[in-house]
This record gives sequence, C-alpha cells and structure tokens, in this order.
Amino acid sequence: MILQVKGVSKWFGGLEAVSNVTLDLPEGEILGLIGPNGAGKTTLFNVINGIYPPESGTVTFRGQDITAKKPYRLAKMGMARTHQIVQPLNELSVEENVMVGACYGREDHSLTSAAEISKEVLDFVDLSEKAELLAASLNVAQKKRLELARALASRPHLLLLDEVLAGLNHAEITAMLNTIGEVRDQGVTIIMIEHVMHAVMNISDRIIVIDYGKQIAEGTPNEVSRDPKVIEAYLGDPKLAEQLAQSSD
Repeated sequence: MILQVKGVSKWFGGLEAVSNVTLDLPEGEILGLIGPNGAGKTTLFNVINGIYPPESGTVTFRGQDITAKKPYRLAKMGMARTHQIVQPLNELSVEENVMVGACYGREDHSLTSAAEISKEVLDFVDLSEKAELLAASLNVAQKKRLELARALASRPHLLLLDEVLAGLNHAEITAMLNTIGEVRDQGVTIIMIEHVMHAVMNISDRIIVIDYGKQIAEGTPNEVSRDPKVIEAYLGDPKLAEQLAQSSD
C-alpha cells in the first residue's frame, strides 16, 4: 500500500471534524473522496498532508510513519497536493510557479533543471503559451491547471487533488479528467475530493464517502452510488443515484 490511514481523528475545539477514519490505498489507484460540504474531506487531506496533526491515529506513506510530519518534508518524500481554493504565487510567472514545485519537490532540482521540468510539465497541462505571464493573470481553469502543474513538477508518488474540477465548464472538466487519467498512467497514485459526481464516479477505481467526519461507505463507484446510506446523506435523489450507478457500469 502506498498510503495507510488508521483510526485518524481530528478535533477543533468541541467539533470532531474527522472521526476514526481508516483507509488503505494501493499504488496506482484513483480513490474518490466524496461527501457533503463540511463533511471533513479537506480536513482529512490536511491531516494526511501534515498541515494538521491528528488527535489520534496514524498515517503511513510508502511504509514510513509520517503522522504529523511537516508538508515540506512530505513533498521531499513524494506527496503533492492541490488546494480547494487555488493558491498560485501571483507575483511570479506561470513558469516560475512550476519551477518552485521542482525545486522543493522529491528530486531537489537546481534552477536550471527546474526550468526544463517546468517547460515539460506546462506542455503536458497545455499551459505552455502562458509560461511568461504572471500567474495572477490566469482565469480559474488555467489556475487549476497551474496548481496541478506545480504539484506534478515535484515528481510525486501520491497526488492529492482537492476539488480540481470546481468552477470548470463541461469542456474544461473533460479536458482535466483526461489529464488526470494520463497522470495516473504515468504511475502516480491519486486521491481526489470532488463534488462533480458524474466525473468522480467515472474516473475513480474506488470511492470513500464521508459524512459528519465519519466513513459511511466504501466500494466501487457502482456500489457506492446504490448504497442507501449514501443516497440519504449525500446524493438525495434515488433517480440521480441510479443514473450515476449506470454511468459507472
């Protein structure tokens, strides 16, 4: 397993944002993490990624206990992420943003080699034409791709994607899904938090559903979309659930 989360809980004052979550992630899988707003999905990412230490439980990455290790140390170990609210370095160019990922990632590149990696990755995410522009000048879809490019430049083994499809139109979603599939084909394992149901159901190998910080279901997209607990807590409409189940067959 590339990642193992065992019995992780995280509290904020009297609120238990994540409650005894356990998951195993095989190498090469795309795992979808879904649930209502405020369910604890991003908090779980932040515990895995070292932003928050858990109150209890452990996180193991590639056989090493990384519980509460700092994010910069995890980047060096091969874990990268994007953020729900995009966080480009606005005063830097698009190319320089991606160079940062290469310089502080797993392979610890010099500025010269980071520039080469930046060109390669920007071409991969179809942003080469924007390389010299300031990151602040990009639109939402382009900033999403920039975040992905910066994460990929760190040469991760594991990529955490937090609502990378949010705010995109249908064509942009299709293009991003194609890119995510190509990333997995290059050997990167992926966990993605997503609310665009038809998209996450079609690209994920397995789905975990969280509600009020607790795991309420786990299985294939087909199994999860037909689970009565998931329909009640999140999908709401049985007809929608059946459509999603059929689309993931």
